Amino acid sequence: MRKSLSALALSILASQYVVAGETTNTAVGGGIGGAVGSVVGQAVGGSTGAAIGAGLGGAAGGAVSAKDGKKTEAAIGGGLGAAGGQVIGNSVGGSTGGAIGAGLGGAAGSAIGNNLADDDDHHDNHKASHKHKHKHKHND
Repeated sequence: MRKSLSALALSILASQYVVAGETTNTAVGGGIGGAVGSVVGQAVGGSTGAAIGAGLGGAAGGAVSAKDGKKTEAAIGGGLGAAGGQVIGNSVGGSTGGAIGAGLGGAAGSAIGNNLADDDDHHDNHKASHKHKHKHKHND
């Protein structure tokens, strides 16, 4: 019972990053990619294959579903989140727990990566558009 409550609390904490429409799409992509990668990796190479598959699937899902300019951050977040979620989920609840953990970790990681990319895109973008020309008028 404690494990399921801990998993629920972690899910609620991770899901607060999944708010906006664009971020939701990225989170869904990373989550589905992580879960599918975990299942395929488990079938191919056991628990190590599941972690690698979750990482690759989460990265691919996050990158495919993110907008241009945010793909790298979403892929890194989705890959790391899915792989970490798979390892933790596998230790708590076996292969099913690993798949669930990879899905939640991929979703949270992709969403966080997408939001971090938002924060980094607002540097000096409007510098050139705000230049003022000073014209000197000579009244002769």
